[in-house]
Amino acid sequence: MSAPSQPRKSTYDVIVIGAGIQGSFTAYHLAQRHKDTLLLEQFFLPHSRGSSHGQSRIIRSAYPQDYYSRMMPDSFRLWQQLEAETGTTLYRQTGLLVLGPPGEPELEACRRSLGGDEVLDAAALAQRFPGFRLQAGQVAVLDSTAGVLFADRALRAVQEVFRRHGGTLRDGEKVLRIEPGATVTVTTTAGVYKAPRLIITAGPWTGAFVEQLGLRLPLQPLRIDVCYWREKQPGSAALGSVSPCFLTLGLSQAPHGIYGLPSIEYPGLMKVCHHHGSPIDPEKRDEPSSSAARPDIGLLSSFISTYLPGLETQPAVMETCLYTNTPDGDFILDRHPKFSNIVIGAGFSGHGFKLAPMVGKLLCELSLGEEPSHNMSHFAITRFPGVLGAAL
Repeated sequence: MSAPSQPRKSTYDVIVIGAGIQGSFTAYHLAQRHKDTLLLEQFFLPHSRGSSHGQSRIIRSAYPQDYYSRMMPDSFRLWQQLEAETGTTLYRQTGLLVLGPPGEPELEACRRSLGGDEVLDAAALAQRFPGFRLQAGQVAVLDSTAGVLFADRALRAVQEVFRRHGGTLRDGEKVLRIEPGATVTVTTTAGVYKAPRLIITAGPWTGAFVEQLGLRLPLQPLRIDVCYWREKQPGSAALGSVSPCFLTLGLSQAPHGIYGLPSIEYPGLMKVCHHHGSPIDPEKRDEPSSSAARPDIGLLSSFISTYLPGLETQPAVMETCLYTNTPDGDFILDRHPKFSNIVIGAGFSGHGFKLAPMVGKLLCELSLGEEPSHNMSHFAITRFPGVLGAAL
């Protein structure tokens, strides 16, 4: 993906490792600040080996945690800015239903984060959105601002603007070694690069990189089954491309939550997934897994038969994605506790894509020594005890 006309040089203002959505937005913000930025990606682009591929992600204002809900207006604004810069549509407003029992703390926190948005009981939901069914006593909180981000298109768009602002993107270059210091040295399969600042946004590979730097972060890569379910009646208005996204909170049969998106990627197929998966080594991501290793399918089939009766109960298409989870589900956005010129963005725990424009801005601000735009206390490395290993 590196442009033939780009000169190969070795010294930059900032190096960013990992060209997924978080690293790409970080590089985008740095380039807009006129920092000479190198963005490194180990795989040739586009690829489906990490967490940023695929056609769709949910974007929403509703969040149980107020520190995320406060970031979402800025994130929406930055997505709109990227649309304007590229003349590309990156978002479709569909609305989002948060399904669960009334009084459930996270569901109530979502409702509060939305202010005046609606709460629907089972009868009101069936009338307004006939493809959905609630159990007696359950409710749906409607986030009318929410919708679908076109993920692959968004990743290409942010990388395009990064390069338009003078950034250098080199794909197919695997990082072999990081040497900290006042000037950080990064050795790849194709060269050696130096910069006074380094940002690591390497998704499920982040743990291995920071171990080189004496840091043991509690990051757990998970393999997620991304499942698409066929409409029983093709073209049904109830579950077609105009239906809302949804997510569940507080359902006893799905403690990690289930989420779904309308049939945008594959006509007639709705995307419904369990927000959890199986631990995996990212280097073995593409190895096939047995049906016994996929208990989520039975859980999803049961959910669909109850809540989405217009869908078949066996998936028509199955793909995979990687999450990199932290123990508390919150991001890591912080400087290395020993090397302050190395910044780490990791552990996006399956809900980071929508916030990527703001995450990139925060990582840019950390790297440049600026006051962050939002409170960073929830994202600190030090919330995890014993992460700093032997001194280098």
